[in-house]
Amino acid sequence: MQRPLINNPKNLDALCAIIGAHCDSVSLEKIEVTGIAQASGSVVPGDLFIALAGEKVHGATFAADAIKNGAVAVLTDEAGSTHVSGVPVLVSANPRRAAGIASAWFYSEPMRDLYSIGVTGTNGKTTVTTLLHQIMMAAGRESGLIGTVETRIGIETTASKRTTPESSDLQTLSAVMRERHMRNLVMEVSSHAITLERIRGSHFAVVGFTNLTQDHLDFHIDMEDYFQAKAKLFTYEYADLAVINIDDSYGKRLSEQTELPVVTLSRLDAKATWHYVSIASDYVGASLAIRGSGGILIEGKTQLHGGYNYDNLLMAIAIAVESGIDPIDIAAIMPSLTGAVGRLESIRLGQNFTALVDYAHSPDAVTRVLETAKEISDGRVIAVLGCGGDRDRTKRTLMGQALRDGADIAIYTSDNPRSENPDEILVQMVLDIEVIPPSEVIVDRAQAIRAAVNLAEAGDVVMVLGKGHEKGQEINGTIHDFDDRIELAKAIEDKK
Repeated sequence: MQRPLINNPKNLDALCAIIGAHCDSVSLEKIEVTGIAQASGSVVPGDLFIALAGEKVHGATFAADAIKNGAVAVLTDEAGSTHVSGVPVLVSANPRRAAGIASAWFYSEPMRDLYSIGVTGTNGKTTVTTLLHQIMMAAGRESGLIGTVETRIGIETTASKRTTPESSDLQTLSAVMRERHMRNLVMEVSSHAITLERIRGSHFAVVGFTNLTQDHLDFHIDMEDYFQAKAKLFTYEYADLAVINIDDSYGKRLSEQTELPVVTLSRLDAKATWHYVSIASDYVGASLAIRGSGGILIEGKTQLHGGYNYDNLLMAIAIAVESGIDPIDIAAIMPSLTGAVGRLESIRLGQNFTALVDYAHSPDAVTRVLETAKEISDGRVIAVLGCGGDRDRTKRTLMGQALRDGADIAIYTSDNPRSENPDEILVQMVLDIEVIPPSEVIVDRAQAIRAAVNLAEAGDVVMVLGKGHEKGQEINGTIHDFDDRIELAKAIEDKK
């Protein structure tokens, strides 16, 4: 984790007062904090170590390692405090919230010094933020990007560990971006991050809502709980302006209940603030005409495919204009926009069929991406899909049905089985589905991809879904090297 070069130490007594934490130590005013960290291995001398309760172990069990690395104090809950000795312990009833507030305060609220944009929704977050980052950079506005695939500070890139970082990492990254004179921060905001208070202390100039469909019901109680988690972002505590896709029923509801000023988006509804006047698609993309705020008309070409990608592009353009980018510049930039890695990513090795990799891993996303495949196919759609283990089990049968309904040939396989038996996951996935050859169930994902490629003929589309940009497959606690793009390329080369 990169840190700002300029260090502004803060008094531990003041920090304790800001978060309202209890501490038995009487000498806090003599202790200076020079940084904040949540992973014991990333602690450097002078840090406050954040020790939170996890699913399996409490972060405070690593406090000794953090102190050995130089932590001068630990922020935790009552249970965690019993694991800490040798340094002051700041005890909070809600350490997650306290961590967000402390981190933002320590770095003097860096997100307010950037034009910060947060995008949430089940599908489209990565593509919208990637498109926005591309627009900002092409328009000469140095920008940071935080998301599922990668974190970017200008042109410098590192792989991301999670969609939205923990609060200490988020504020640290924002402070680095501010120090490097970034003008914008564009980031994905997950429902997990909102619920787990990773964005506490953050503030966005604009927040965007793409859509809400079934996913993450292993974490949320039901769809209403999922929606309410997203809706928390659309308050004055976190943002100044909302940009919402009202073609989505949850988006329509959110636009009517949020306290924020709202800019609406729709693919077809001319009453929306931003909408399409025309979409003329062909095999290379589409020619678009977009009407926006104040009657703005933006016309241009895109190499993106599919209705849902037109939704993503519309949101990116609307937010870009609302942030001050000239519409004339956006029209010129549009043809060069490529979207995100692992999202309808094409593998071209001279074959006579189309080969694509996509991250679709919810029923709605699978349906949408297969609709796009049909639009661009001159033949059949051959699709490979699995479901992840230790995640929402209620969507597995729905994903299997989406695959069956959307593909001419459906190949059911493994995704990241994690601690579950992959055969049992597949049983749930094909429940009440008659798998008729050449459709097939193949547990081994590499073999499944190879089978799809071997079936492909001229004009067909081969879609490998579910893992997108991921470079590993998790099986029984071990992550094995596995990249759908590489496996697909190997299979195409061997077929030629």
